[in-house]
Amino acid sequence: MAHFSGEDEVMLQAMLRQLFQSVKEKITGAPSLECAEEILLHLEETDENFHNYEFVKYLRQHICNTLGSMIEEEMEKWTSDQNQDEESGYDTVVQHVTKRIQESKEYKEMMHSLKNIMMVVVESMINKFEEDEMRSQERQKKIQKEKSSSYCTDNCSDSDSSFNQSYKFCQGKLQLILDQLDPGQPKEVRYEALQTLCSAPPSDVLNCENWTTLCEKLTVCLSDPDPVFSDRILKFYAQTFTLSPLHMTKEIYTSLAKYLKLYFLSRENHIPTLSTGIDTSNPNVICLLKKVRLLNEYQKEAPSFWIRHPEKYMEEIVENTLSLLSVKHDQSHLVTQKILDPIYFFALVDTKAVWFKKWMHAYYSRTVVLRLLEKKYKSLITTAVQQCVQYFELCEAMKADEILDHSKHCGNKQKTFYYSGQELQYIYFIHSLCLLGRLLIYTQGRRLFPIKLKNRKDLVSLTDLLVLFTQLIYYSPSCPKMTSAAHLDNYSPASMVTEVLRILCDQKECAIECLYNNTVIEALLQPIHNLMKGTKAAPNCSESALIHIADMLARIASVEEGLTLLLYGENMNSSEEKSMAWEENLLDDLLNFAATPKGLLFLQRTGAINECVTFMFNRYAKKLQISRHKKFGYGVLVTQVASTAAGAIALQSSGFINALITELWANLECGRDDVRVTHPRSTPVDPIDRSCQKSFLGLVNLLPYPAVYELVGNQDLPNKAEYSLREVPTCVIDIIDRLIILNSEAKIRSLFNYEQSHIFGLRLLSVVCCDLDTLLLLESQYQVSEVLLNAQEENILETSESHRNFIIDGLSVERNHVLVRINFIGGPMERILPPRVLEKGDDPYPWPMFSSYPLPNCYLSEVTRNAHLKQDNDLCKLLLCSKTSDKQTEWIENCRRQFCKMMKAKPDIISGSTLLELLEKFVLHLSENLSECYFPSVEYTATDANVKNESLSSVQQLGIKMTVRYGNFLSLLKDSAENDLTLVLKHCERFLKQQQAPIKSSLLCLQGTYAGHDWFVSSLFMIMLGDKEKTLRFLQQFSRLLTSAFLWLPRLHISRYLATDTIQSGIHPVYFCSTHYIEMLLKVEVPLVFSAFHMSGFAPSQICLQWITQCFWNYLDWIEICHYIATCVFLGPDYQVYICIAIFKHLQQDILQHTQTQDLQVFLKEEALHGFRVSDYFEYMEILEQNYRTVVLRDMRNVRVQST
Repeated sequence: MAHFSGEDEVMLQAMLRQLFQSVKEKITGAPSLECAEEILLHLEETDENFHNYEFVKYLRQHICNTLGSMIEEEMEKWTSDQNQDEESGYDTVVQHVTKRIQESKEYKEMMHSLKNIMMVVVESMINKFEEDEMRSQERQKKIQKEKSSSYCTDNCSDSDSSFNQSYKFCQGKLQLILDQLDPGQPKEVRYEALQTLCSAPPSDVLNCENWTTLCEKLTVCLSDPDPVFSDRILKFYAQTFTLSPLHMTKEIYTSLAKYLKLYFLSRENHIPTLSTGIDTSNPNVICLLKKVRLLNEYQKEAPSFWIRHPEKYMEEIVENTLSLLSVKHDQSHLVTQKILDPIYFFALVDTKAVWFKKWMHAYYSRTVVLRLLEKKYKSLITTAVQQCVQYFELCEAMKADEILDHSKHCGNKQKTFYYSGQELQYIYFIHSLCLLGRLLIYTQGRRLFPIKLKNRKDLVSLTDLLVLFTQLIYYSPSCPKMTSAAHLDNYSPASMVTEVLRILCDQKECAIECLYNNTVIEALLQPIHNLMKGTKAAPNCSESALIHIADMLARIASVEEGLTLLLYGENMNSSEEKSMAWEENLLDDLLNFAATPKGLLFLQRTGAINECVTFMFNRYAKKLQISRHKKFGYGVLVTQVASTAAGAIALQSSGFINALITELWANLECGRDDVRVTHPRSTPVDPIDRSCQKSFLGLVNLLPYPAVYELVGNQDLPNKAEYSLREVPTCVIDIIDRLIILNSEAKIRSLFNYEQSHIFGLRLLSVVCCDLDTLLLLESQYQVSEVLLNAQEENILETSESHRNFIIDGLSVERNHVLVRINFIGGPMERILPPRVLEKGDDPYPWPMFSSYPLPNCYLSEVTRNAHLKQDNDLCKLLLCSKTSDKQTEWIENCRRQFCKMMKAKPDIISGSTLLELLEKFVLHLSENLSECYFPSVEYTATDANVKNESLSSVQQLGIKMTVRYGNFLSLLKDSAENDLTLVLKHCERFLKQQQAPIKSSLLCLQGTYAGHDWFVSSLFMIMLGDKEKTLRFLQQFSRLLTSAFLWLPRLHISRYLATDTIQSGIHPVYFCSTHYIEMLLKVEVPLVFSAFHMSGFAPSQICLQWITQCFWNYLDWIEICHYIATCVFLGPDYQVYICIAIFKHLQQDILQHTQTQDLQVFLKEEALHGFRVSDYFEYMEILEQNYRTVVLRDMRNVRVQST
């Protein structure tokens, strides 16, 4: 207060006036004072300008200045204390720190100071307001008349406003009310205190320091015999339930529940017995029922909002409720003298247990309810079952006159104010029936059975309970239908039981467990059997009961499992089910193999792949999980299967691809037909809308090159003259035609959401073309670049003859990005990809667009050019100038050691001509050492003239052009190198053809030469600086080494060195061996990354296969590609595995981040490996070699052993 000046007071008054003026319309439109109070309390949620109000800024700054450092200290302390606790989330931290701050001395002092400051400011505002009001006598009179009941219509509060009430109420008034509520005070004083309490905003009352004491006082006052006084307390409770947040209403609810529990347990209260019944005109009963109804109404409303609050609030409400309902009185006396338990009163106000239905609806609350029922309050379920059993026994024993008497009671119960013991038992039975019916829907609820009942030897099983329900349909009497419009519900036992059984029938899993067995079916058919024998169906069976039974039988017969059970009985059904279950379990177990590359090879060798994929799709279509062991999800399995040619065909044959594309189209273009449109769909703000994200990732997983080649290879686009708006794509070709290659007006007009859908297609194109083989295939078949350049040309705005501007929009920016990506080759430091987003400022997109060749050079980096010219003579002198040792093996090992040493010390010198000479000499010596050779020597004598007239595939030809462009950029190749590289590839094809086995297969990839481009030969040609002769000589020598099988993928294409079933599978050893061990090692070495892959529904093997196939082009800079090849050549093919593990270790944080943003596949395929250098992880890879070489290299060597 010492620092609070007159200027501060004026400033705060202005702030408050601004706040009141801004919310004037909201306040004046409120129907009551309490509603106005609520509007102010929830202003932050409803007013988007809340944080811009000067008063709010003032409060925030005041809190920050006073408590800021303390909050930071508490946060740091909590974090350091909990750093080992992975379960502690953000909410837990906030709750803990908030509690500590609110309990602190500083917080209380700040609140006291703020209250005093605001008291001065508000007092001044009120005085000024009153002076203004005195000038108008008429208005003064009007205010005086409405002072006790109305809220002021001006923008400022009068003396009865919620703001002023809050101020007046909190200044010690609560303590006065506490004193006045004392039972020793006169009735008038107590009435007035309670009236004051009811007129005050509940939030002010609950926020006061004496709230706990008041709560205890109110609980005592609930027992007051005066009905008026009791009603007023209940009014306060009702206001609190309606207007206060959960953490406040929870205390009120707990208070009322505990009071009722004590009320029923107390022997002093005159609680009705079963024999006397309940007279609802009795004042005591009325008062008790009001309290029960208030509690019940809150029970039914609470589930709609408690999920927004911490679970502990909900748990406390549930526990207090179950504790109250489980109250049982001494049962030693006669049943007729039994004192009514709380459950009878709850059944009276909520006969069909609606409260329990709502609590069980959401998993959030259902889990807590079932856990507490199982651990502490199972007696509640036991008594409910007991009530159903007792009612059935009563029905069995009833005579005709008793039945008639029961029906009269049942039919007339709504016309009187008295409920007899028999009627109360029936109402409790209906409540129990509804509660048990809801419980049986859920698996955890059914696990509460069997139940042990008193005076019953055997346990009551789930089947026993269902038989009991069934028998109740035809053993129990029917209640006459209510003629009153207010009571149209039919409360007859048969109708109620049938309603419960219908719900169970509609839940397939529940129906199989509960209803589809011989015992229950026989109970349902019993009255029909009796009628067929000529006897009475059942003692009390009516025509309506038989109709109910017929309804249930029809529902059971409408399902295949139920019909089989009715026709053949449980034994036949069980036999078929066991056979089907065995088959499904077998397929489910086999499908687990598809989650690893080597397992997938096994499935394809055995011919089980098609059945397994069909089984997987059937489970997918029914939205059922894959694998009862929960090891793998659909994403991982689809990714693995689609990485192979045969797997892609199996996915297409099963209908999986069709379903995925149909679902995509529904989200992207159509919307669902079965959803009634009540408001327009929101306009997407992301390039790929959230509704389509799952389908997008599914397509990315589905389209690695082996799948693309099988599904798209040698196929033309439809390119129709007209497309129907209802024509839905069903295959990958259709997606390319309708979303990517939009080269006609007909295609554009066929799209409802042209821009969004085309951007989706371009994004998909961008990802799949990161696989260079896919890019070359699409380019050779559909001229993708030309289509995109033409589209850019159409996006030009000609401002004059000499000046043309591109129209910058989402599509042109996306096309520009894709064009640069697919036309420039280079690692992270070699090319620059334009962003997909606009920048702020006058020039939102400074990157040059283009619509023709050549492409702007600004997208190529100048930094990396001529980097290969760095040389050092140390390695040359050490290795190349030394004479070959007589012990060749010793020289090879020495060479390897020196290579490792130089990679760790001076990795950059292993490049250019130095690397060329190193590789030449090392491979020459290896090929001359029989112990190092894996494949036999093959004589090759063809000359250039022999291969000159042979043709290469269009993919190979485009790959040659791409290689020469990249080589020119790196100053490694000349323009004339294209002819030499063409000859090299032709020689390679002929050389490898000599070693291929004849094979017949429906797979496209096995029909002829290798399906993709030979990236290893292209890389080697660049390393050899475009020297054709050196390249060919090296390849002939290298082909004898084991490493060639894993670096040079065409080396083993339909090779006679592989087993026949392996060749027919179309799976390369790099996939079933290298990537298999990459996944195995990743699980051990970098477990977080392995888990991230599975959480993302993506397999490491797919991206590794892509990296290895194209020799890391576009992912690593040229010098790192050289180091990758040299490391595998010098140190062995298993280093291919270790390098990939090192990459994942390097990317760990990025992978975890993109797992959270759910775009891991896109990140790994589109992004280069920034910052990764092979040399940086050399020591780590040496450790991997020590730990795993024995296993990995042994399996790699077994590749050829499998051929016999």
